Amino acid sequence: MFAVRSLVGLVLSGVFLVAGCSSPPVPPEVARVSSVPAPSSSVAAPASPSVASSVAREPLTVVLDPGHNGGNARRPDVIGAPVPAGRGKTKPCNTTGTATDEGYAEHAFNWDVAQRVGSLLEAQGARVVYTRADDSGVGPCVDERAAIGNRAGAAAVVSIHADGATAASARGFHVAYSAPPLNAAQGSPSVELAEAVRSGLLAGGFPLSNYLGSDGLAPRDDLAGLNLSERPAVLVECGNMRNAGEAAVMSSVDGRQRYAAAIADGVVAFLRNHAGF
Repeated sequence: MFAVRSLVGLVLSGVFLVAGCSSPPVPPEVARVSSVPAPSSSVAAPASPSVASSVAREPLTVVLDPGHNGGNARRPDVIGAPVPAGRGKTKPCNTTGTATDEGYAEHAFNWDVAQRVGSLLEAQGARVVYTRADDSGVGPCVDERAAIGNRAGAAAVVSIHADGATAASARGFHVAYSAPPLNAAQGSPSVELAEAVRSGLLAGGFPLSNYLGSDGLAPRDDLAGLNLSERPAVLVECGNMRNAGEAAVMSSVDGRQRYAAAIADGVVAFLRNHAGF
């Protein structure tokens, strides 16, 4: 009987000993974390993204070239200097541009429209590069303007101008491209860019030129910025600043916004069809 009681005592002592060596109570905040159930083994882990989907695509670059510059008139020595124009020729670095009969300068029109086009393209996700930083400087020369587009690897280069034809009846836009082409980019890509911008301007309600080009397109071999381009490039003459009706549109904020929207629509259409935009 003593032996049984001793055995029971030893067992109880062992139970108390084990209880005394157990870990301290788990703090409530740790308990809450550890109480979250483990994910079910039947739920598959998320698949690793593919290389193609994990790498963000670089935005396409559009170079906008607002023709002329506000300070050109004060530096005839600079803008009159000859520079390469392609096809073995030279041309003056730049010119002052034209103006309406009321004095609204082409360089100001070009600058304003280019900024508006750029804002619209950036809103669509394009990267926009301008050939000049303001409307008060001198130049750059026409060969450097082409070089800016080449260095940027532009998907499209659009030079923005307005014409100064002296005949009052002359009106309407035309889009110039380099022809005959001097490289692959000046072939079909530039023609297709010209056609897309023409379509945008027509859809915007602007009339085709009745004095230059054919059906709104003008193949040219004398424009340095186009001849020296290694990227799809066009030059848009938005209209005739000497025509009273077109001058009024160009001189208005609403008119410049209309021009910008039409040009931007054409550029976006080209990028979507030919550059995966």
